Amino acid sequence: MATAEACRLQPARPQGKGQARLGAPGGAEVGRVSLAGQGEGGLPRVGQASFGIMNVNLNEFETNSENTVLSTEEQDNAIQRRYTERSSLVWQYLQSDLSLHLLEMHQKKVELLKKCCYYIEVLPTFLILRDQNLLALPTSIFQVIDPWKFQRVKKMGRSQTEIHLQLLTHLLEELQQGREELVCYLETCDMATFLSKWDSIKQRMSNLSKIMNNLISVQVSRRLYTKHRLVSCADIRGSKIPDIRLFLCAKMPVMFDRNESFAHKNWAHLKWSTENQESPHEQYELHFKLLKRGTQAEFGHCGLVTRTTNTCVVQGLLPDRSYEFMIRRAEAYTLVYELWHDTITLTTKANIAEDKST
Repeated sequence: MATAEACRLQPARPQGKGQARLGAPGGAEVGRVSLAGQGEGGLPRVGQASFGIMNVNLNEFETNSENTVLSTEEQDNAIQRRYTERSSLVWQYLQSDLSLHLLEMHQKKVELLKKCCYYIEVLPTFLILRDQNLLALPTSIFQVIDPWKFQRVKKMGRSQTEIHLQLLTHLLEELQQGREELVCYLETCDMATFLSKWDSIKQRMSNLSKIMNNLISVQVSRRLYTKHRLVSCADIRGSKIPDIRLFLCAKMPVMFDRNESFAHKNWAHLKWSTENQESPHEQYELHFKLLKRGTQAEFGHCGLVTRTTNTCVVQGLLPDRSYEFMIRRAEAYTLVYELWHDTITLTTKANIAEDKST
């Protein structure tokens, strides 16, 4: 009893840190510290553990979403810039190297070339030959050229001229069609379609540039080559055979001056010109004929006048009649192609005396 009572009355000793209470299972209460908001061992309590982690995950998700949005925006901007640059490049090409003004200029040039007269130019034009007395005499090249062989060369020149003009027409049509295709790409294709076809558009532009260069080069006079010698040794009496060069050249068409050509009662004044300066010895043929012949006497009312000037007055015309006038160069030995001639219709004035009598 005493022992139990003494034990009961003995004051309890304070427990310090690191001391375990006797009877506590496994010493689980050693160093227990109560911290607000924390569970055992300083871990978060149940129900409070995920808030910090969720905040971190949400921040990472928002950052990734923002990066995705920015990345998509950058891609869209890059595509837009690429489209703007490439479409601008095509527009610049259409406004410079393939502009409507340039194509119209080439169109007029091709139409003019179709109206030209084409000749074979032979160089040199003269040779120095020696006669029986060994005197040096200038001789025209055509005096020693075989006429039959030269006729064959003229046929070749005509064929080449026809091919030349057909090629010019074809190249010009290719350029016009190509320009329409490029304009169609720009005006009808959306951005994605335009960019997907960029390689073919770029290749088309490259091909059109080559066609333009061909068109320009074809307009230049070219040299003619023949397999046969035009001059034989016998024709030049043993002298050295010259190096004869043949060129296909064009002369601008002869056209009437509409402002300076007119008709009076029984005569008409005609004036014509060419774009370039003609030789002072150039000859022209002015043809005229009566239109809508009324009587047998009028049936043969036509004529031809040859001039070395660019004006002519035709006399002896019938009053109150319509005449057709045609101008051309006089035919030359070297002419190989001439398809077009300029014509003009003039009507003479009526006879005043006849008008009063009627």
